[in-house]
Amino acid sequence: MAFDDATRGRLQKFVGEARAVLTDEFAKQLQQDYGLDPQSGGVAELDSLAHLDDQRLETARILREILDHYMASGTGSGVDARKAVLDRMMREQAFTVLNRLAALRMMEARGIVMEAVAKGYQSKAFQLYQRVAGSALGETGDTYRSFLFSLCDLFAEDLPALFDRHSPHGRLFPREPALLALLDLLNAADLDALWGQDETIGWIYQYFNSREERKAMRDASQAPRNSRELAVRNQFFTPRYVVEFLVDNTLARLWFNWTGAQTGLRDRCQYLLAKPDEAPTPARRLRDPRTIKLIDPACGSMHFGLYAFDIFLEIYREAWEWEQTHGPGCLDAETGGSDALKPLSLTYPDQEAFLLDVPRLIIERNIYGVDIDPRAAQIASLALWLRAQRAWHEAGVKATDRPRVGRGNVVAAVAPPAEVELRQAFMKDLDHRDAKLFEQTLFMLKGLPELGVLLQVEKELPSLIRKAFGEHGGMFKTEDAERWKQAETRLQKALADFAKAAQSTYQGRLFAHDALQGLRLVDLCRETFDVAVMNPPFGALAIGTKDQLNKAFPSSKNDLMAIFVERGLELMRGGGRIGAITSRTCFFLSSFERWREDVVLGKSWPEIMADLGHGVMDDAMVEAAAYVLEKQK
Repeated sequence: MAFDDATRGRLQKFVGEARAVLTDEFAKQLQQDYGLDPQSGGVAELDSLAHLDDQRLETARILREILDHYMASGTGSGVDARKAVLDRMMREQAFTVLNRLAALRMMEARGIVMEAVAKGYQSKAFQLYQRVAGSALGETGDTYRSFLFSLCDLFAEDLPALFDRHSPHGRLFPREPALLALLDLLNAADLDALWGQDETIGWIYQYFNSREERKAMRDASQAPRNSRELAVRNQFFTPRYVVEFLVDNTLARLWFNWTGAQTGLRDRCQYLLAKPDEAPTPARRLRDPRTIKLIDPACGSMHFGLYAFDIFLEIYREAWEWEQTHGPGCLDAETGGSDALKPLSLTYPDQEAFLLDVPRLIIERNIYGVDIDPRAAQIASLALWLRAQRAWHEAGVKATDRPRVGRGNVVAAVAPPAEVELRQAFMKDLDHRDAKLFEQTLFMLKGLPELGVLLQVEKELPSLIRKAFGEHGGMFKTEDAERWKQAETRLQKALADFAKAAQSTYQGRLFAHDALQGLRLVDLCRETFDVAVMNPPFGALAIGTKDQLNKAFPSSKNDLMAIFVERGLELMRGGGRIGAITSRTCFFLSSFERWREDVVLGKSWPEIMADLGHGVMDDAMVEAAAYVLEKQK
């Protein structure tokens, strides 16, 4: 079904009502049960919470550790900063509960789980669960809560960012009156058809922050004042036809060229611009699809990635057929390092086994995303996972026979951990060089929440490695990359051990988690991509990063969208393609002249341009253009 104005309006109404129910519920829980007041910033002593049982008292203690961790990673202190963090905690809990229930509804529509949410207490799966549990878990509401918790635990290994009940954004759960109100909203008859649509979860993300909130932020300051404002002010869902236009003329176009037009994508992709008689010279060796990398550097809910998933499915099918026709070795399977992949026909016993594994391969090898909003990373990972499940569902593969999907390549650009005592406690057992490298890496990632992928960590990393090994100057060499790889492996293991240690506090586990996220971002920025597609943030640079971005991107510094385009080209191999939808003004205003000369014409050349005009990106008041640039070789 099409997400027309009426459909989006209905979904927006649902999200607004659901948010109101959950934020009101969790504001009351924080204040009345746990002694944390988002309105005043007050924090009661744990000893004063005598009304709590042991389990809820433990929750109260953990909530205070989350508060301390967020405060340490923030830029302010005092009552106002504490109020902002408590408000953030309340919103995170609300967003996560809504996403979990919406995800379960979408799983029901894809045959992944039996009916569990669609009819609330009358759902088939819960009726079976209740029959087994009897009265052992308490009243019906208590049993249903335990039932939902068991579903979260079932999917936490595949989707920890969303379903891990021990994560900082998933510690609270609505009490029965609020839960029943939420289930009524979720199961409205006119929403039923939406749960089978891949785009639904993205629109939920889009509408969780209201237009009024965005307007208030812009009225208060011309430039974003922090990472949350930067994320909220730039949440504009890209229409499906724009997504298809850009992916068709980047990813699909590359495959079209490599195969010499011998691809079914020519007919499948309705926006692929190719002349009827066009037949490029086929590549000497066709790229192995396992080596093709696409990134959305401001991925939001991964709308570009969902459509790219469809294109990759066809590319993998054709690659198998190509190898069957031309023989093993006809696919270029070099990964960019010293290792090469085995031919497809030597990796899998037959085509059936190969096609069964393709959805997993796409998530683990092909699609990458970064966002400064952790909620976006939560949604993006879910969206791709659900898309893989739908592919298996449509192929008739039972849930028990589907390959386990790994973590994937969606990274949240969270602040590096800032607790000095925890950092020192972690570093005391490290080798001197590893400790020095770890400390310098955390310092390098300091601006991550506002910069995301714009932080050029791959350019700073060589000097960090040299300093850690007592060396200076010179070019980044193969042995330097190997040094980093080995040191990173040791750091990852040490952080995992630190988080699991018996003496580790909850705040210590948060410290380790955020440090590991930073290492993931470093790895991502060291990749070389074939395609970048984006609907990047636009407008003024965040106040705290303006000087750094002016220095790093002098040709693009007057607008975030220009910087994102230049950064996308930096991350790309020669001959790769970048597709973007931005304001059209960058192509004629004099303030963008240097960007046009140095970036659009200096580092790339324009392939395609579509002048789209007003009203393209929901309520964004800009005249938009969608275009494709090819990076010069």
